[in-house]
Amino acid sequence: MDKKLEPLFTPWKIGNLEIKNRFVLTSMGGTNLLGWMEKNHFDDIGSHFIMEVAKNNCGLCLPGCQPVYNPMFGQWLYKNKKMYKDLAKWMPEFHKTGAKLFIQLTAGFGRSFTISEMMEKLYTNPFLRKVSKPFMDLDKITATASATPNRWSDKVPSRALTVDEIHEYVEAFAKTAKLIQEAGVDGVEIHAVHEGYLLDQFTLGYVNSRDDEYGGSFENRYRFAVEIVQAIKKACGKDFPVSLRYSAISKTKDFRKGALPGEDYKEVGRDLKESEKAVKYLADAGYDMFNCDNGTYDAWYWAHPPIYMPENCNLKDIEHLKKFTDKPLVCAGRMDPEVAAESIKAGKLDGAGFARNFLSDQEWITKLMNDQKEDIRPCILCHNGCFNMCHYKGVPNDQSLEDSLHLARCAINAETMAWDKHYMTPTNEPKTVHVIGGGIGGMEAALRLKQRGHTPVIYEKTDKLGGTFIPASAESYKGKLRDLLAWYIREVKKAGIEVKFNTEVKAEEVAKFGKDPVVVATGSTPRQLKMVKGYEKMIEACEYLRGEKKVGDNVVVVGGGLTGSEIAYELALQGKKVTIVEMLDDLIKQKGVCLANSSYLREWFELNKVPVYLETTLAEVNDGSIKCKKKDGSMVDIKCDSVISSAGYIPTPISDGKKKNVYLVGDCDHIGNLRHAIWRAYEVAMDI
Repeated sequence: MDKKLEPLFTPWKIGNLEIKNRFVLTSMGGTNLLGWMEKNHFDDIGSHFIMEVAKNNCGLCLPGCQPVYNPMFGQWLYKNKKMYKDLAKWMPEFHKTGAKLFIQLTAGFGRSFTISEMMEKLYTNPFLRKVSKPFMDLDKITATASATPNRWSDKVPSRALTVDEIHEYVEAFAKTAKLIQEAGVDGVEIHAVHEGYLLDQFTLGYVNSRDDEYGGSFENRYRFAVEIVQAIKKACGKDFPVSLRYSAISKTKDFRKGALPGEDYKEVGRDLKESEKAVKYLADAGYDMFNCDNGTYDAWYWAHPPIYMPENCNLKDIEHLKKFTDKPLVCAGRMDPEVAAESIKAGKLDGAGFARNFLSDQEWITKLMNDQKEDIRPCILCHNGCFNMCHYKGVPNDQSLEDSLHLARCAINAETMAWDKHYMTPTNEPKTVHVIGGGIGGMEAALRLKQRGHTPVIYEKTDKLGGTFIPASAESYKGKLRDLLAWYIREVKKAGIEVKFNTEVKAEEVAKFGKDPVVVATGSTPRQLKMVKGYEKMIEACEYLRGEKKVGDNVVVVGGGLTGSEIAYELALQGKKVTIVEMLDDLIKQKGVCLANSSYLREWFELNKVPVYLETTLAEVNDGSIKCKKKDGSMVDIKCDSVISSAGYIPTPISDGKKKNVYLVGDCDHIGNLRHAIWRAYEVAMDI
């Protein structure tokens, strides 16, 4: 093991409880032990995930947060006694790993509750609102400190909780914690004075305008969180550990407006000065640990950092709090293990929080210990599988119901949290399988086919593996994507899979493979705007990303989807003057892109005064300028040196996927994101 990592493998204490090392699995919705957005029960899939993480040398495991009042079906978590008996039966096996377990309890989401279009209809239609109340009481679920707008929707506002309701929540925390303690669990974590969830909303001045004992003064705003820990300690004893999920700084400018890294702004939530006071106050009330990051749902990219956020983005703020409390501090948020180890060695931090790393590879700590860093399947911070709640103008949360009910799956690891659906079994009929195309989809299919006992052969028309993922990972800030590409190439080599480079298979040549299965992963071709005069003067997005064509200092990007917006971001980071032209009414108006990712880019462009023309179509490309037509019919001339086209892609399969032995994978099947390519490839490998 790398000596620089040794501080991460030292023991520490939370109260009287010793933890074997400093690695902390922080909670993610979906990794729950007692059910997620469903009737509460001991969850087999969630427990499998937690057990795998524990077996692989994580010191402290925190499953997904459990609402003490379940948003679905209106259940109080303490009322289903059977699941605590099931939990108690499971705990001895868990403890054999040497790990410790805290179950995270939450009062709920308040104004941050994720609203979909279906929920808007349930709320705004009086009849539907009444009949849906027994299984989804939106009026109660979204209630908060004071009447305020919901983060996602203007159609479902949040009302103020009554004092009686607050007391009911406090009682529920105590009763639930006692049942958890009796089941043999090591502690609980209270979620949260953190990320703008319900308890945090009470502490934040821009949300809480109450004039009773839960509003106004500092002590009143923090009273809800204080009463919870006091009730738990009364029920469970002072030695039962209670952690608090905590945000040091809200990083928030207003409702639905975050503050970007380095931005000069006026904080409307909690600043670091208040945190200095709050951590001491909350520790004195009974909290034994602070599990920290920054942000709110209005500044979501701090708590769920996309790839554009800097590594260790919250660390300096959390280290600062060490001066104001003697309770252990954990920091999460794009943490680098070496940096975390250095901070722990210096006494500035006690534990390092990681989350999505465990989704992409549950064995990553073990691999670190065994000097197998290159074998770790790296998280690329995409949120495509684990947390893809997306929001854009005119639509609240555009997320499929399947994804809403099954969070914490992983775009790049098809098995995570989907073991009942995605699993590999040895084949009884080993075959040679011809994989046409060596992009990510082709490599994933080949690896899983090899795993099952088939003999895959990859035919790649170029001299390298990677396909369109090579340009997709080209921007300066996409090191994690390049790490994933390197991982795939290394895995293919380790597996001994034959790759025929510089070998293009034509459509008419597929027949020569006879009855052998054929996986077609030939990708797509860029959509060309041939209806636009001068379109041939444009540079296609991948041509730019591959370095085949250079751009000038003044660039227009046509197409404000994710690809176009990321290219514009890269150009602006280089100091180029960039303009975005988008025909829709918002940037990144596409399903599957998490709000944490899209809001960062939208707000970054706004802060850095990048011109964005929405509801505008390209009409003509000239030397030195373009003409565009706006929604109102007016024309606008935009001066530029170069024009990059990011107008989407068209599937280009070389064979019909309806043929019995031909399987389409990736963009040649239909245009999607990386998750689509990997999951489809995995499922094809299962079927052959």
